[in-house]
Amino acid sequence: MTTSSFPVDPVTLSQDLLRCCSVTPADDGAQALIAGMLEKMGFEIFSLPFGPEDAPTPNLFARIGSGSPSLCFAGHTDVVPPGEGWSHAPFSAEISDGLLFGRGIADMKGGVACFIAAVARILQERPLKGSVSLLITGDEEGPGHFGTRPVIEWLSQRNELPDFCLVGEPTNPAVLGETIKIGRRGSMNAEIVVTGVQGHVAYPHLADNPVHRLLALLAELTNRTLDTGTEWFAASSLQVTSVDVGNAATNVIPGTASARLNIRFNDLHTGAVLSDWLREVTARHAPGAEVKIAISGEAFLTEPGTAVQHLSAAITAVTGREPCLDTGGGTSDARFISRYCPVAEFGLVGATMHKRDEHVEVSTLEDLTQIYMTFMENFGL
Repeated sequence: MTTSSFPVDPVTLSQDLLRCCSVTPADDGAQALIAGMLEKMGFEIFSLPFGPEDAPTPNLFARIGSGSPSLCFAGHTDVVPPGEGWSHAPFSAEISDGLLFGRGIADMKGGVACFIAAVARILQERPLKGSVSLLITGDEEGPGHFGTRPVIEWLSQRNELPDFCLVGEPTNPAVLGETIKIGRRGSMNAEIVVTGVQGHVAYPHLADNPVHRLLALLAELTNRTLDTGTEWFAASSLQVTSVDVGNAATNVIPGTASARLNIRFNDLHTGAVLSDWLREVTARHAPGAEVKIAISGEAFLTEPGTAVQHLSAAITAVTGREPCLDTGGGTSDARFISRYCPVAEFGLVGATMHKRDEHVEVSTLEDLTQIYMTFMENFGL
């Protein structure tokens, strides 16, 4: 591949990636497509499958250049299922009225295409002054056990962590240039199962109603104000998502009752401390109740520094907008990266991600490519 044939068009590259039906955990050739282009551009390629031998998660790490500054672009090629009722086939990558349609164009094959195109354009002009790497996983929309987390651990073991990582998630709610994510709230799910003694409602002294115990402990949990927020984070929030008894009768005290809840928490808390609190409250109201907890990720914050300033300046230079720095929304793979190096997120407009007829404006792909190029130059590459 000559420099004149580098993948400098993010639209074409986005379409090629969209035509790979990579519904998690499938890959359908998406990472091989990327690896082939990067190898011809001069990148050193590492295929890093993790997980069960019979069904490993595909991961790709690639690097070009050496030394500092070292920048890593991170993203994923897996997508959520498309569902029914699309006006354009979800994997046909059709362009209509200035919009590019396809499952995963916003989240986040478009972002991947843009940072590949940005690197390709700089390489057309000159050698890099440091090193650029790409971390691409096929397990972001799934459980996330065998994707970015083991790859970043592998880099740490090799002493090859970047100075800064930029994740190309769709951070902008409505227009390109609105928002940089510099952190994310932590997230944890819990299920509480209270066991009582079943009986007839007319003879409550012969039964032990688990619903009453469950409602009392939920009342204490929901009445507590976890915090009022911080400079960069909104207040933490506990939400009960389900209360179940499974009792079809009107005259039977049930034997068990269960509830599920989610806590989105800021950096004033840790998953371990919140877990202890849940168990303590439950033990007081319902001794012997079962509490199952799954922590999706801890809260993290990248304090705004030089790299974030360079990114913000690049966004303003291309879009004319001054982006706000935000920590809202759900979790992302940045939660794994944040344990090892500074990380921020910036990508396309995410208004239609995970929705039917997911799409982005074609013009924003070129704008995002320009932003990534300008950021790389500001970063010293």
